[in-house]
Parts: sequence; structure tokens; C-alpha cells
Amino acid sequence: MNYGRGGFMASNPQGRYAKNYEPNSYDGPVETGRPLSAPLAVHGHTGTHAAPPHTKDDDFFQAGELYRLMSAEEKSRLVANIAGGLSQVSRDDVIEKNLAHFHAADPEYGRRVEKAVRALRED
Repeated sequence: MNYGRGGFMASNPQGRYAKNYEPNSYDGPVETGRPLSAPLAVHGHTGTHAAPPHTKDDDFFQAGELYRLMSAEEKSRLVANIAGGLSQVSRDDVIEKNLAHFHAADPEYGRRVEKAVRALRED
């Protein structure tokens, strides 16, 4: 199941609020860890296997690199835009999960977004 809904340019509300991404905090789909297929003998074996690791396999590496490439003005706009939306989320646990992503990408990025979100939520 790929959790796609409705097809191209669908206008019906089928599954409208259901989450179709993983991980999520709303009882949506979860990764099972089951192999996608059984091994098949060819010239050796095929099947589900771990990708060979390399130094940039971190899920947050590229986001941190992009943030560090930005000018000070671009960083400020980015932080303001993210904090504006994230501060409106009603669940504190979802906010904390998201803040952890920014901290993982770049410590300064995380601190700035967290500070901006906290300031907006106090108002």
C-alpha cells in the first residue's frame, strides 16, 4: 500500500485528514521492517539489503549545509517563516519533534527556530 489517495487531480474528500507519511504522530502508516521481496538466486543473491554507508547519510546533513550557505538575511527569513507556522501547532510533542530536526541540521538553526517559536507561543 502506498497511501496515495484519489488519483490525479482528485476532488473528493476521501481520506482527507488521514496522514499518509511516516513517521507521524497521528496513528498513520509505520515502517514494518519486513523485506520488500524474498531473495532470488541469480548470480549471487538479490533482495532487501542495507545501502552502503557514506559520510553524508545523515538525514539532516543537506539541510544543515543549505542553512550554512545562506546569508544572514536569508537565515532570518527562513527562521521567521518556519516559526510562524510551527508556533501554531496545538500539540507540544509535535513541536518538540520538529525542533529536534532543526537542532540536528545545525545547532544555531535549532536554537534560532526554537527561540522564535517560544516567543510566538508566549504571545
